[in-house]
Amino acid sequence: MTLWRQVLAALNDHSLDTAERDAILARGAAHLAARRTPEGKRTTHEEVMAVAFEEFGILLDTHQARTALRSLDSGRTRG
Repeated sequence: MTLWRQVLAALNDHSLDTAERDAILARGAAHLAARRTPEGKRTTHEEVMAVAFEEFGILLDTHQARTALRSLDSGRTRG
């Protein structure tokens, strides 16, 4: 399932536990924050936290935001 399908499901499926839901939404927020960051600059966990709140209405802590950024970095192809 694509990230955005997972995000939509997390926003609408209340059967998910809170930790799973927040992790999915954190990855979505990290992706959006990275796309909004000017080229050549590094996306910060503060930006991920802001996007999560503004776009998804959730409060992420620093650990959740950093974990989401690391998963985004590890998912990118190099080369």
